[in-house]
Amino acid sequence: MCYKNPLYLAEEAAALDQIADGRGGDMAREKFYRFLEAIEGKGMATAAPEDQQYPLMVQPGSPLPIFPHSEGLRQRIWWGAGSNYSAELSARDGVNMMSSTLVFESDDRSFGEIQGEQIALYRAAWKEAGHSWTPRVSVSRSIFPLLSAKDRGMYGLEAYSSDQVGRLDMGTATFGRSYAATPDVLIEQLQADPAIAAADTLLLTIPNQLGFEENLSIISNFAKYVAPELGWIPADQGPVTGYPIQ
Repeated sequence: MCYKNPLYLAEEAAALDQIADGRGGDMAREKFYRFLEAIEGKGMATAAPEDQQYPLMVQPGSPLPIFPHSEGLRQRIWWGAGSNYSAELSARDGVNMMSSTLVFESDDRSFGEIQGEQIALYRAAWKEAGHSWTPRVSVSRSIFPLLSAKDRGMYGLEAYSSDQVGRLDMGTATFGRSYAATPDVLIEQLQADPAIAAADTLLLTIPNQLGFEENLSIISNFAKYVAPELGWIPADQGPVTGYPIQ
């Protein structure tokens, strides 16, 4: 969104919605299923009639898959789940799950507890579906280690210390809090987050408009002072234990 012309995007969205007659969600799902079939190597088109020239091993009228075919790609596809329903649907579809910094559920529980339930429902639905491989689950958090006066000045106000509930797309959503504190406080706060404990991957959401150097500083400080206490081991120092930080 930050690199899009908002007026052009609004026009595109309105035109698409009119063309789809309000069926955008169904259309997106249908296209996603076709995408999954394509990367699995299923035939997506039919070879031309017999009077054409053909590559070796291609018979006229035979189903043709996409090319190239990448073995194992199917197990590296993720779906962003914003609700319990979409989490369970992602599990039945057999794709990895990403849960961001908001969920379309709200009650008197914390964001981490609500998101933790989403992860539990996903894994239960995955087991019920009987898929033959183990999926990955990621959660996202906005985290700013404060190591200097500069950090406190730039990121101290970025954080809101509690979850927020608001309206989004005609529904009620819970927005997860941001974290900005010294490393020791961050470690304690993040270890208490039930969704981070339940996931196997933690994604950092950072303000990319600040530029490369500032983004690198946030990530580097997190990797050096916080991530090891959450179970992360750099790839060049041994196998990952706990949940990887990416």
